Amino acid sequence: MLVRIVKLTFQEDKIVDFLNNFNEVKHLIRSFDGNEFLELYQDKHDTRIFFTYSYWKNESALEKYRKSALFNEVWTYTKTLFAEKPEAWSVNKLDTLL
Repeated sequence: MLVRIVKLTFQEDKIVDFLNNFNEVKHLIRSFDGNEFLELYQDKHDTRIFFTYSYWKNESALEKYRKSALFNEVWTYTKTLFAEKPEAWSVNKLDTLL
């Protein structure tokens, strides 16, 4: 499994636009072949900052998504709302405690 963490910082007046769009596309992303989990977080102190956490079957599944029409549409719109350059990490999940 591959975990993808993306930090997104939005223009303050674009947060509602982002959330509306995310709500429209989140089920499409979650149902994309190879996606196993999707969450959205908002920073407690700077409400312009969001993080997406997604689990992918493997790196190939993530790359297939990143080359898809769905990603292109979502990312093309989302990047118009940014206040800062996004940051992203692909990490291996080593342990989980429940």
